[in-house]
Amino acid sequence: MQTKPFRIGTRGSRLALAQAHETRDRLMLAHGLPEEMFEIVPLSTAGDRITDRALSEIGGKGLFTQELEDQLLAGTLDFAVHSAKDMATRLPDGLFLSAFLPREDARDAFIGGTAPTLLALPEGATVGSASLRRQALIRRLRPDINVIVYRGLVETRLRKLAEGQVDGTLLALAGLKRLNLEGVATEILDPTYFPPAPAQGAIAVESRIGDTAINDLLSAIDDPRTHEAVTCERAFLNTLDGSCRTPIAGYAISDGEQISFSGMILTPDGTQHHRVFAEGRAVDAVKIGTQAGEDIRADAAPGFFSSWV
Repeated sequence: MQTKPFRIGTRGSRLALAQAHETRDRLMLAHGLPEEMFEIVPLSTAGDRITDRALSEIGGKGLFTQELEDQLLAGTLDFAVHSAKDMATRLPDGLFLSAFLPREDARDAFIGGTAPTLLALPEGATVGSASLRRQALIRRLRPDINVIVYRGLVETRLRKLAEGQVDGTLLALAGLKRLNLEGVATEILDPTYFPPAPAQGAIAVESRIGDTAINDLLSAIDDPRTHEAVTCERAFLNTLDGSCRTPIAGYAISDGEQISFSGMILTPDGTQHHRVFAEGRAVDAVKIGTQAGEDIRADAAPGFFSSWV
């Protein structure tokens, strides 16, 4: 029987800590364990420390996870809690995503300074976003808008907006809700024309393959429908690229029996895009996502991807 606290790794941001606390609370409830049986261990990652450049320029998604994964592999953490959309599609040998919490709202939120909606912004307005997907979707809808790289914690981005550095920005609605900040959103973007990033809104738990005691502990809080949907989305992402260097959107819904999936790829300037739709059995989540990726790649033809380099 475990006598020392389980060590939960997380980034140190307010949002990351909220996600780690939610994971801990669910484990406490599922297993009837006291709070002192869990120790939340915040770590600083390279992605947190380097905020003046786009992720695509400094190494991609792994910058938010490497320090946590190194300590997982060393055995100094029992498991780590992440925003699932921050996870690379290929994890270090020996690690896997063992559980997903029930998904929050996957949509994007627009926070306007000079107008309440993206389409209502004045011509030539400046919008800040760190995401190539969001940047491409903004340019697709509003090619007149000046889109700039805009990184930092949620609170930092909102402060810069309040200071007038940009006319608007976009954030994941799920993160705003977890921080009780959903009231700052001036528009919730419809996923039919502004589709979310793969795994957006989902919290993932990463642990060691073969660590039976920890993985049995985590299995009690794994949400099967979220697990199936995010697995499908990550398979789509993996088939196409899976880094922060490409504008890719993907969203799946599982009812426990069937999965429906929609995906989109765009050129960074937003002038070209392709969409794909797929459905099938939930147990075939990887197959559905992979096939959707292959289908959209074939539809786009090789020349489309030259703009991704």
